[in-house]
Order: sequence, then structure tokens, then C-alpha cells
Amino acid sequence: MAFVHAYISMSADGYVAGPNLSADKPFGDGPVDELHRWMFDTPEENKAITEEIVDADAFIMGRNMFGPIRGEWDLSWQGWWGDEPPYHKPVFVLTHHPRADLPMAGGTTFHFVTGGIHDALERAREATGDGRIAIAGGAATLNQFLAAGLVDQLTLTIAPVTLGAGQRLFDGVPPLSLEQLKVRTASLATHITYRVTTH
Repeated sequence: MAFVHAYISMSADGYVAGPNLSADKPFGDGPVDELHRWMFDTPEENKAITEEIVDADAFIMGRNMFGPIRGEWDLSWQGWWGDEPPYHKPVFVLTHHPRADLPMAGGTTFHFVTGGIHDALERAREATGDGRIAIAGGAATLNQFLAAGLVDQLTLTIAPVTLGAGQRLFDGVPPLSLEQLKVRTASLATHITYRVTTH
């Protein structure tokens, strides 16, 4: 059975992005750059967690994480990451609009899934067998997986900033039991890993 581990960066008040996401502001308004400074400004401090994230055998993400486009696809858009995304594995993108598979340099192939979270998870399981599947975000996608009881383990990276508004983690998610497994502290973030169970 595949193991599902979700990773997400969030503010101290529970937001993973600000309001008004766009191509120019992929994480919305507010001091949102603070959410990911740990990854870019102090990479050596956080090497273990970044290596763990990309070590998954397949990834699932929401359409908003893949890009700012709404409605029908602009086929010139190939994601935020350039010609060689960091995943190097299959990535299943949730969307309401069909699109052909998108192979990229380095072994990443984006597969666009219109059948919802269960379909995406089944396709990721077919791709990985008993491997590890990472839910890469954003908030709406992760909240759906949490609400459906489909996440085995959750790593929250908490940045020392508040946003006050935006896309909040755990919106619409019923009460969960979170068993703390590991805490890793760094200068710009605290990484907390939980085992997830439902009540």
C-alpha cells in the first residue's frame, strides 16, 4: 500500500498563501515571501527536509499550484519551474479541464486529472506501487485529502510571520488527531511532522 505524506509551508496564523493569487503574485498579497524564505535563504539548514520532499515516488498538486490559469488551458504554460521541474517523477495535477500529459526535462511528467482526488490518488498508486506519494499543495487540495482521510503523515513548515487573510489550511476539514513524530527547528522555520488519524 502506498504511503501518502503531505508537505506544506504556512504562516503562524495558518495561511499557506495570501489573497489575490496571479501570475505576477503566485502566492498572493501580503508578506508571502516569508513563507518560503527558509528554502531559498537558508538551504543548508533545511537540506534534510527539502531532500525528503523531492524523494517521493509521485506527487499530487492542485491546479493553482501548477499555474495561475483559470478556465481552459493556455498550452504555452508549463508550470512555474522552467524546463526542468524539481520533481523528476510523475506529478498528477487536479483540474476540471482535460489536457494531454506534459513530459519535461529531468524525468518529470505532469498528468492532468479531471476525476478528483480519489482518481488522482489511484493513478499515483498505480505509478508507485508501494512507494511514497507526496501531496504538494496547495491549501484547497490538501484540505480535500485531509477531509477524506487520505493522508498518512503531514509535515507543516511554520514560518515566523502572520498573513491575516488568504488560503487557510484545515478549512472544511473535520477534527483530526495529530501524533507528533518529529520537530526540526531552523532559523526561518519550524518543521513539524505528524501522523494523521481521524476521530
